[in-house]
Amino acid sequence: MEREKDTYRTIKKASSGLYKDKGSKFISFAFPVKDEDEINSKLAGLKKEYHDARHHCYAWSLGYDGESHRYNDDGEPSGTAGKPIFGQIRSFTLCNILIVVVRYFGGTKLGVRGLINAYKGAALDSIENNTIITNTIKDHYRLRFEYPQMNDIMRVLKENDLPQIKHDFGLDCSLEFSVRLSKKAIVIPQLEQIKDVELDYLYRL
Repeated sequence: MEREKDTYRTIKKASSGLYKDKGSKFISFAFPVKDEDEINSKLAGLKKEYHDARHHCYAWSLGYDGESHRYNDDGEPSGTAGKPIFGQIRSFTLCNILIVVVRYFGGTKLGVRGLINAYKGAALDSIENNTIITNTIKDHYRLRFEYPQMNDIMRVLKENDLPQIKHDFGLDCSLEFSVRLSKKAIVIPQLEQIKDVELDYLYRL
């Protein structure tokens, strides 16, 4: 059985970069992000802070394979800003990332090639000023069971080195755990075979 890919690359923290050409300044910002709400919040914050800049161009990629993405030229000639920024994200195979490049015009037009180089260079600088990390994708579940099932459940968790997130051993027992995707096809059937156990999928992280 082929194992599901369960790692992805992203950046560790927020970072910034800079590119200058013929008086124009391209200030870049890279952020690790989880969803579009966070992206919109970061964009709004930068547009407010750098309200006097002519352009706020950006690109982002969400999902563990970058399946959701967008880029925006914000008034620059089509294909000269957002796409080069996104090209750097793809070049480093990064996910869950937003890069914004704020431009202050210096009075001299750079032309199409000059703009592409500037936005590419600014985006690259923000990435190089960061740390690229590899995260593991895990699915989180909740188990509900009675005390007689506890030994069998704990055996499966221990044998597969599955971390408990939290548990409640009151009148009824419940336990939350996480499993990386490459182990899920092995672990879940083992738990489902235990009699009178309810298994609920919670979320992926």
